[in-house]
Amino acid sequence: MTGYSAATSRPEAAFVLLLLQALLWTVAGISAIPFSLAGETSMLALGVASLLLALGTVFVAIGLLWRRPWARRAAIGLEGLTLFGSVVVLALPIGANHGLVSWLVNVCLPVAVIALVRRRF
Repeated sequence: MTGYSAATSRPEAAFVLLLLQALLWTVAGISAIPFSLAGETSMLALGVASLLLALGTVFVAIGLLWRRPWARRAAIGLEGLTLFGSVVVLALPIGANHGLVSWLVNVCLPVAVIALVRRRF
C-alpha cells in the first residue's frame, strides 16, 4: 500500500469516536422523526439533518481510517463546529440538559477527536 504509515494508531481511535458520535446523531435523528407525524413538521427537517450529519461523519471517519488529508481537516472542522454549538447550548439558559452525559458527549468527545487528529499521522 502506498502512502500508508502505521506509525500511530490515532486515526483508528478517532475512527471509533467518530462512529460513536455518528451513532448518537443517528439515534437523535430517528427519535425526532415521529414528532413530525404529530404535526411538528420542523422536527422532520431536524431529524433528516441529523441523519445526514451522521452519514457525513461516517464518511469522515472512513477517510481518517484510510489516512486521507481531507478527512483530517474535515474532522477538525466538524468537531470544532460541534464544540462551538455545544458550548453555546450549554451556556444559554434554554432548558438544555446540563448533566454529565451531555458534557461527555457534547464537549469531551469533540475535544478528544480534535486532540487525536490535530497533528499529521
